[in-house]
Amino acid sequence: ITGPAAGADLMITNEDQTGTRVFGTLNNCAGGKTPWGTIVTGEENFQQYFANLGQLEEDDPRFAMHDRFGLNEEASERQWEQFHERFDLTAEPNEPFRFGWGVEIDPYDPTFVPKKRTALGRAKHEGHTSFVAPGGQVAIYSGDDERFEYAYKFVTAGSYDPEDRAANMSLLDEGTLYVARFNDDGSGEWLPLVQGENGLTEDAGFASQADVLINARMAADVLGATKMDRPEDFETNPVSGKVYLVCTNNNRRGLDETNAANPRVNNVHGQIIEITEDGNDHAAETFAWEIFILAGDPEQGATYYAGIDVEDFPVSPISAPDNLTFDTSGNIWISTDGNKLDINDGLFAAPTEGEQRGQVKQFFSAVPGAEVSGPVFTPDNSSLFLSVQHPGEGGTYEQPVSTWPGTDGPPRPSVVVIQPEGDVTARIGSPIA
Repeated sequence: ITGPAAGADLMITNEDQTGTRVFGTLNNCAGGKTPWGTIVTGEENFQQYFANLGQLEEDDPRFAMHDRFGLNEEASERQWEQFHERFDLTAEPNEPFRFGWGVEIDPYDPTFVPKKRTALGRAKHEGHTSFVAPGGQVAIYSGDDERFEYAYKFVTAGSYDPEDRAANMSLLDEGTLYVARFNDDGSGEWLPLVQGENGLTEDAGFASQADVLINARMAADVLGATKMDRPEDFETNPVSGKVYLVCTNNNRRGLDETNAANPRVNNVHGQIIEITEDGNDHAAETFAWEIFILAGDPEQGATYYAGIDVEDFPVSPISAPDNLTFDTSGNIWISTDGNKLDINDGLFAAPTEGEQRGQVKQFFSAVPGAEVSGPVFTPDNSSLFLSVQHPGEGGTYEQPVSTWPGTDGPPRPSVVVIQPEGDVTARIGSPIA
C-alpha cells in the first residue's frame, strides 16, 4: 500500500500493524496502461466479500463509511468470512479500507510487488486511463461504477520521463485527485479533493488526506460533484485528444434527480459523454462537455447519436455501453454489458468526426448470457482483442443457454482475437463508411 493513505489508522489491522501491506487484490475490473508500461487494475465490487456490518455499532464512524459501499449487514455473498476472519467486520473492521484501490502491476518484472496507489482514491474502480498532459504530468481518469457515483481524474505532481522508467514508477504516489462537476451549460469543473479545502475539514470528518482518499465518495458529496449513471470506462481518443466517459445505466434515477449530463428517468440504456479539456490540456481544471450518444433504439424512444439524422444514417441500436477503445483513425469502439434491447451484447463502432459522426454500426455479437469487455487493438490495428465474459449466464448445467466456445460442455469465458482474412496488410478500423 503506497501513497497518502499508507499507514493511516484506518488501514491498520491485526495482521498488518503497519497499514502498508495487504494480502492480495480482488474483484479486479478493467486495467489501464500507463505510458511507462505498467498496468493499473481497478478493484471494483469488493463489498461482496465482507460480512456482518450490522454487528458494528452505528455510532462507530466506520459504519457509515462501510455502508456507503454496500457492505453486507449479515453473511456475505461469498461467505469467505467462514474461512478467514479478516472478511468478518466483527474481527477486522478496517480490512475493507484496504480494498477499492487502483493497483499498479509491472508485467515486465516478475519480482515486482503490486502496489495499491492510494493517491488515486478509493472507489469501485472500473479502470484507469492514462494520458500525458502538455506539461508532462500524467492524468489518470477513473469511473466509480455504481448508480449515483462519480467520475474522477488524478493528475501527477511529477512529470513523465520517457527516458527514465525507474523514475516514473513512483509518479502515482503524489498528485491531486479531482472529481467532476458537469454544469448544465456544457461547461465542467474538476474539483480538487484536498484536505482542508472546500469543506473537507476535520469537523466534516476529514482529519487528513488519507481520510479524504479512503472516503472519496463522501468527500465528493461535500464538494457537490455530479452524481452519474454508473460511470464506468474512461478512454481518450488518440487522434483528437477528447475524453469519453461511459455511463452504463441507472434504473433508479427519478424525475427530480435528472440533470444535463444524466437527463433520463429510469435510464436503462445509458449514455456516452464527450469531454474536451480546456486547451486540450489533460491537467486542466475546467472542460467542455456534451452527450455523444444517448443510447437505445431510436424506434422505441428518445435517443441521440451525436446529432445525426438516423433516417439518413441508420444506426445499430446500442444499450448499456461499458468499455471503449479507439483505432488509429479515431473511431470509437464500444462494448456492451447487460443491454435492454432483447439482443445479445456486442461490440460496436462509430466515427467521432465528420458527416457520419455517431453512426453506430455493430461489428461483433456475443453469445447469450455474455458481455463483451476489454476491447483493444494492436498498435498497427492488424488485430483486435476482446473478452467474452460469463457466457451462458442464466442457464444451468441441465439447460444451458450457451456452450461457448465449444459445441458441448459448460460455457467458459474467453479472450478472442479478430484479424482480417487473407491480406496480411489489411487493418481493422480504417475509416468507417
